[in-house]
Amino acid sequence: MDWFGAGGNGPLIVARAIHFAATAITAGSLVFGAVVAKPALRSEEAEARLFRARTLVVAWLGLAIVAASGVIWFWLQAAAMSGLSLGEIIESGVVSTVLNRTQFGQVAEIRFALAMMLAVCLAYDRFPLASWLALAAAFGLTVAIAWSGHAGSTLGERGNLHLAADGLHLFAAAAWIGGLVSLLLLLVTVRRNRTIAWASLAQAAASRFSTLGIISVATLLVTGMLNAWILVGSFHALAVTEYGRLLMLKIVAFAVMLAFAALNRLWLTPRLRSPGKGLDALRQLTRNSTIEIALGLTVFALVGMLGTLHPATHLS
Repeated sequence: MDWFGAGGNGPLIVARAIHFAATAITAGSLVFGAVVAKPALRSEEAEARLFRARTLVVAWLGLAIVAASGVIWFWLQAAAMSGLSLGEIIESGVVSTVLNRTQFGQVAEIRFALAMMLAVCLAYDRFPLASWLALAAAFGLTVAIAWSGHAGSTLGERGNLHLAADGLHLFAAAAWIGGLVSLLLLLVTVRRNRTIAWASLAQAAASRFSTLGIISVATLLVTGMLNAWILVGSFHALAVTEYGRLLMLKIVAFAVMLAFAALNRLWLTPRLRSPGKGLDALRQLTRNSTIEIALGLTVFALVGMLGTLHPATHLS
């Protein structure tokens, strides 16, 4: 299998995709907790505590996958850079060279430090300051990925613009796609407890997340166009290169996600409080969120492939 032109980079693509998805889910769960769940569940202390505990489990699990996939990504990238096998890079000292003398290695060290900071903050999550520091560490952990990809190799003022756009693009994707996991978790939690005003809570959470989604989507559109202008350059390159065709697949997946998000906001969320229709709307909202998550994971898989290919501007 040629992995859409990626050659023998299949394991590297998988490691990158898993790492991006885990980072997004970790950061997205913290963003969701701060700007959606906390205000939406303010009147329900028991549900708030339960959801907070579950969110913490998601964040810990996500961070563990980030760490494991990050190590695998680093080893595979070091092997790709050196042209040696995984066994040979241990004996040759390539790992130390990549870690200390390449931008990829230096970024990996910084992100490892941010992951450790995030772990400490999650361990002391009961303290308000730790919660905000965890959010800041998650932001840095996500945005720093930009320096590991094509944006990190773009030179000059265009490079600075590319890094800023790519960093914001990554965090907006985490807030939306990663936040969807927490939204699904919250909807399931609310749906199972019929002793609370579930319709009101579900509508409040869905409405707040919808606002977060609008901000995220607007950011994704602007930064995505900037990234495409830098990495693709023309409609011709978009159509005739492997990079361009994969990017179009990503855009299609994004558009379908956007359609589901619009349906959720304009049709299902207002129906949550409708007599006789609220429970059905909640079921559909839960189902649609699951579909959006699947599409989001598809986007991360495509991003994993795109990072292993030369940009279309180099090949058009």
